Amino acid sequence: MIDVTEASFASDVLEASNEQPVVVDFWADWCGPCRTLGPVLERLAVEAAGRWVLAKVDVDSNPALAQAAGVQGIPAVRAFRDGKQVAEFTGALPEDSVRRWLGGLGPGPAETALELGRSAAARGDAASAAEAFRDALEAEPGHPSARRELATAELALRAASLDEGELSRRAASHPLDIEAVLGIADLEAARGDLDSAFERLLAAVAATSDGDRERLRTHLLRLLDTIPLDDLRALKGRRGLAAALY
Repeated sequence: MIDVTEASFASDVLEASNEQPVVVDFWADWCGPCRTLGPVLERLAVEAAGRWVLAKVDVDSNPALAQAAGVQGIPAVRAFRDGKQVAEFTGALPEDSVRRWLGGLGPGPAETALELGRSAAARGDAASAAEAFRDALEAEPGHPSARRELATAELALRAASLDEGELSRRAASHPLDIEAVLGIADLEAARGDLDSAFERLLAAVAATSDGDRERLRTHLLRLLDTIPLDDLRALKGRRGLAAALY
């Protein structure tokens, strides 16, 4: 259980709900029904063992937050998942009703697919992981991490099929052998050396044109998808691509 304020709501509730549902209890010391419902929620949160998080908001200390949430009476309970409110109720419901309400907060299809994908990735099954991450994106195209995890699984699949020795020989003989450039960049990225992968691709983009340049550009964007948008390497890579193209 966590106490949430106006200052911490975005991180403790909205951002945290991307990992698991967050149930927010709006309450006050003087509210009798709040004293009835609060212990029920707290007990069920302990029982849930991390499947969802209970956040408490004292409306007297955080009136603007209560107003923004549309709270008109307390106790008021709001559930958030993936950064959005997904359910609510008002009043001190009996425990069995609260249990039923909480039962509807399980992971949606995108989260279920993501968990399957992460399990597959953890055991080294990149093909199954990629398939699950595609399912997650289909269920929720804007999911904050599904695109990145899919790109990472697809990179692992490509890298597993490459012969580094053969690619190195081809690149030594023909520095602009596009297949060799793409393959070596994938191997570098799969080892975590994204800077080298980006530099290799950017140099090739600057030295090619037409279809080859488009293949290189598209491949670089696929590698950029493996890291968050605000990662400094992503920002540097996108700036470098713009400079190489224009």
